[in-house]
Amino acid sequence: MAPKRKVVDPVSDAEGSGAEDKKAPKKAKGKGPVVPLDPSLPINTAFPAELSFPAKPAGTIRIAAWNICGIQASQKKGFSKYVEAEDSDILVLTETKTSDPGFPVLSEKYPHRYFGVDPKKGYAGTAILSKLEPQSVVFGLPTTAEPLSATAGRIVTLEFENTYVVGTYVPNAGNGLVNLDKKEAWNVAFEKYLRELDAKKAVIWTGDLNVVPTDKDIRNWSTNYNKSAGCTDQEISGFNSQLNPSSESGHKKLIDVWRHLNPDKVGYYTYFSYRFQCRVKGIGWRLDYFVVSERILEKIKTCEIRLEVYGASDHVPLMLEFEGSL
Repeated sequence: MAPKRKVVDPVSDAEGSGAEDKKAPKKAKGKGPVVPLDPSLPINTAFPAELSFPAKPAGTIRIAAWNICGIQASQKKGFSKYVEAEDSDILVLTETKTSDPGFPVLSEKYPHRYFGVDPKKGYAGTAILSKLEPQSVVFGLPTTAEPLSATAGRIVTLEFENTYVVGTYVPNAGNGLVNLDKKEAWNVAFEKYLRELDAKKAVIWTGDLNVVPTDKDIRNWSTNYNKSAGCTDQEISGFNSQLNPSSESGHKKLIDVWRHLNPDKVGYYTYFSYRFQCRVKGIGWRLDYFVVSERILEKIKTCEIRLEVYGASDHVPLMLEFEGSL
């Protein structure tokens, strides 16, 4: 519950004589406790003791994505339990903060593991783990002027026969938007890369994209809009441009899958700060996505936010099931 409004005792707090004759002020009416927009959604603050999911349908490939806020820390709080329960064919991890930790749950389940490491130790980090062997792997963003190693902790691309699977931990604009110019430069370079990939094969792009494109994707839009990282016109415009190329360009659209399937849902977020009881109050941001080339949208059988999987990270995972082969 929200803290009660403080009421001052007019007698004990007053100075000088005559204070006892003053009338106590009326209590101001509070707004009441902040509660989730949808009371049916889970608000657990610790990782579930028991966790299971239905098996994937025959003929589909399950892909999961999760910002784990440090894989070593997450492992101590339930990471392996989720990996076992989800049993995805491909697992995209962001903010790993390290190279391959060698956890048995990963090495035994995923023979193909690709950890992109940031030049700054203990920072960022993106990994794709797969049961399926890719045709090629690229670490980093090729369309920037920087060497690939500079962005290896931000993006990993796996090429399969018919698709590219791209995992990204998109840079944050920073407190006070101090890195907004760098975020805009990333968006321009990444859009160019998306177009190059999509011109060859369909794209499945996932990870922590660090943007909230609409007021349905964040609980407190008005207090964050054009004030907080991920919620500025520049970042939203960059994301919309990535999904919607101009008609003259000859390129095709990409689709934010979860929002496409759930156009009117609110309260479904992928990030809840550990502070201020945000999880219990349902104060969150939808920062993690699956984006796909429009031409393969019919192959997407489901896309879900695993809202109950909270506690091993301040983000929750999301999952997509794709019909056919990648």
